[in-house]
Parts: sequence; structure tokens; C-alpha cells
Amino acid sequence: MTYLRPRIQAKLDGMAARQHELMAQSSDPLVLAKTEGLAALQRELGRLAKTVAHYESFRKLLLQIEDNRTLLAPGGDAELAELARLELPELEADAKVRADQLIDMLISGQGDDRRDCIVEIRAGTGGEEAALFVRDLLDLYQRYAVRMGWSVEPMHSSEAEQGGFKEVIFGLRGNGVFHYMQFESGGHRVQRVPETEAKGRVHTSAATVAVLAEVEEVELELLDKDLKIDTFRSSGAGGQHVNKTESAVRVTHMPTGFVVACQEERSQHKNKAKAMKLLRSRIYDYQKRMVEAARAAERKEQVGSGDRSERVRTYNFPQDRLTDHRIGRNFTLSQVMEGKLEPLIEGLLADDRERRLEQI
Repeated sequence: MTYLRPRIQAKLDGMAARQHELMAQSSDPLVLAKTEGLAALQRELGRLAKTVAHYESFRKLLLQIEDNRTLLAPGGDAELAELARLELPELEADAKVRADQLIDMLISGQGDDRRDCIVEIRAGTGGEEAALFVRDLLDLYQRYAVRMGWSVEPMHSSEAEQGGFKEVIFGLRGNGVFHYMQFESGGHRVQRVPETEAKGRVHTSAATVAVLAEVEEVELELLDKDLKIDTFRSSGAGGQHVNKTESAVRVTHMPTGFVVACQEERSQHKNKAKAMKLLRSRIYDYQKRMVEAARAAERKEQVGSGDRSERVRTYNFPQDRLTDHRIGRNFTLSQVMEGKLEPLIEGLLADDRERRLEQI
């Protein structure tokens, strides 16, 4: 029975060999004499340690399985053969679990899965109906966050006239947030009869969602000389002032032209901190996409680019059907809108896992 694909096996063998090589280097007096070289060596050893240890344990288990299979050969000890036969299914099941864990270790080391995230939802074509759809998407993600035990941090919003949002931005904090939310990025299309439609005709409108991995200040430094910071009065729907002081903050990053604003807090200091957090995440996302585009050009194909111009999902209310176009599957829309995103996200995770494996 084969538990790992040949390329995955080769990758793990290479990591084990590299760890052995680094361990030998760590006892070399010339390496020990160079502080920077030793620090780099120790960092690489640290990155390899957990996966290689798991792989070594997995290989010992494979040897145990092979020994048990040998005992089943004709002509051997009947009592030992019976014990091996009884033990073998459990060992093989354990090997399969450990193989999947190894694959997940390789994959999780490649991305931002453990990060918190910032979600931006903006109305697209469809006017007020698109703004109402933004509100519905916000409700959907808030319900999903409750189901997952995450916290929601409002960052910025721009209300529309009929109760929707032209734009809304919020942070999500919790266990594995970006891992589960990353596939929401893209164009979301809705088909339904608007409340204001007297003739019962189905209208189509859209919203765009961007999910940004949250980046710590130490990971991405923003230079003061590259920033333009403006303050203004916070305002809500209808131009009503939330407060009379200039607590809202707008930050412009001159090299990229990115502009972010935050007015959810009454404190200018807190609004600035949130705006800087959002700006760092946008710049990090931009830099990551530039690297991915360069790699895709080298491979001469786009593999899981997640281009936000692509329509990723259609919400068909008259037929109670949600279609995710990336995996070509339909789901019950009314259940999804209650925040029950798990079946949909599990399908996307499985698809992403296969794509990542192809890139290892």
C-alpha cells in the first residue's frame, strides 16, 4: 500500500537529508565561529525539526507494517502470524493518518493559514440592491464567525441610503481564521427579486470580497516618509456626526497609492492603529500577489491565482441555490446564509489541498 505520492516522498527524503547535513555543519568549528551563519543554520533546523521528526516516526511505522506482512507469509509461526494479522489493520490506518498529517505539514508551511484576517466587502454593479447584498454578506460572515468562535472587529463602513453598505471592512480574530476565509476573495453575484421590484422580476447585482492576511508591524515596516496622514470628522448615515472631533483617520501610502481610512473608534489613536493594520495587510497582499504572478509566468499557467476579477460564486435566491464556480458544486442557499459555510469551505479546502500538492 502506498501512503505518499512519489514526489511528496522525495520532498520529505530531501528534508531529512538536509537536516542530517545541517546537524553535521553545526559541529563544524568554522560554522560555530560565525554568529550569523550559526543563527541561520539554527533557524533552518528549527523549521525542519517537527516535520522531519514526524517523518522519521512514520518511516518506523512503515517498517513495522512490513515486518507484520512478512510474518503472514506461508510457512511461518502460526501464532505470530495471527497476532500480525490482527494488528495490521490498525497499523495501516495509523499510517494513513500520519501520511495525511505529513502532507498537511508541508502545505501549511507554505502559506498564511494561521493568521487572522481583514475582510473588505464592496458593492459592485446593481446600485442599492448591491449595497443590500453587501449587508447580507456581512451578516453571513458574522454568523459564520459566531459558529467558529471568532471575534469580529469593525474597522470601516460606508452606509447606503436603503440600509445597505457601499463598503464595509472588519477584522476576524480566532483559530485558523485565514485558513478558512481565504477562499471568499473574489466576485460574488446575486440573483433575486429586490424589495422595491413591483413586477417580481429577478435582478442581478454583485459585490466584491477581499480577504487579507493580517500582518504584524515587525513583519512589514512602514516608513513615515512614505505616509500621508489626514484626519477628519467621523460621520454616519445621512451625514450625522458620530462625534465633533476629527477622530477619523485616512492614511495614504505614497509608493503604492493605497489609501485606507478608519472611523469606527472615537479615539484618533485607535483609528490610526486600525488604519495602519489594514494598510500593512493590503501591501503584504499586493507583494504576495506580485510574487505569485511571477511564479505563474515561469510555470506558464495560472494555478489557483484567486484573481479578484473572477466571479467565484452565484447566489440564486429564487432557486435557493448557491453555486461555487471554482469547484462546480451547488449548495442550499438558505442554509449558507444562516452562516453554515462549513460544507462549502470543506470542498474548497480539499480542492486547494490538491492544487498545493501539485506545486510541491
